[in-house]
Amino acid sequence: MRPASCGITPEGWPTIGITALTALVFACLDWPVPAVLALALCWFAFHFFRDPERVVPTAPGLAVSPADGRIIRIERKPDPLTGDERTCISIFMNVFSVHVNRSPVTGVVEQVRYWPGKFVNAAYDKAATDNERCGYLLRGEDGAAWTMVQIAGLIARRIVCRVSEGDALERGQRYGMIRFGSRVDLYLPEGYVPSVNIGEQVFAGQSTLATKN
Repeated sequence: MRPASCGITPEGWPTIGITALTALVFACLDWPVPAVLALALCWFAFHFFRDPERVVPTAPGLAVSPADGRIIRIERKPDPLTGDERTCISIFMNVFSVHVNRSPVTGVVEQVRYWPGKFVNAAYDKAATDNERCGYLLRGEDGAAWTMVQIAGLIARRIVCRVSEGDALERGQRYGMIRFGSRVDLYLPEGYVPSVNIGEQVFAGQSTLATKN
């Protein structure tokens, strides 16, 4: 499993390098307006691909948020990997959110599945079945099965998966990211209940999303 850097996620450096070089070239050519625009894009790339450290809760019997963003939906629906009906918490990330995703609990990755698809707005219901997405089945230390689904959005065009089946993850550990606006769905195992409300802002690896009943 390839670890991420602490300040900037590795996937961001090519974009940062290209925009910085473009700004330098325009400046050397004495083209101020294109140089400023390229510099603004470089700043945006730094901001978008940031990967801050987080203080991960250590108390037992809880799950942290797998993504930064806003809670847009809490509902019962079929788990796309197991078929079981579970409580699903949907977290919407806009272009200004940190897009690095983290494991909600300590456990082992039992399954990774990728679905190609469309790129409709990730906030829509149909994004969970129509969009490009990647699902992870994580077996927690207590034997509970957690499913995380990365869903590409209207602007996003690449889901980054950094883990393989059999990898062990600690609570709050990075496992991937989605480039630009997108969404992460977390399916809770039985015995866990949401500890957030619709509209609430959460932070990956730090905000408590669910607790053991």
